[in-house]
Amino acid sequence: MPQALKAISRNGAFILQTDFELPEGTEVELLIQSPQVVSSPIPDVETKQQFLKSLVERMQQNPIPLNAPRFTREMLHERR
Repeated sequence: MPQALKAISRNGAFILQTDFELPEGTEVELLIQSPQVVSSPIPDVETKQQFLKSLVERMQQNPIPLNAPRFTREMLHERR
């Protein structure tokens, strides 16, 4: 069963941020998550402005209801 572990790359090695013991020689697969912001797939400035205007209009037309449930900090964090 797959298990997610967090690690940080330092000097070419991955340093685990979670306590976990792997048997020597265990093969692992790494999924790299970039901390950088990805550039917009819309290169044309005018098209991007139209898209953002449309997005804001749709958000304003569909506000979050006042009686919507409130999320707690624990509900928003990953669970293990």
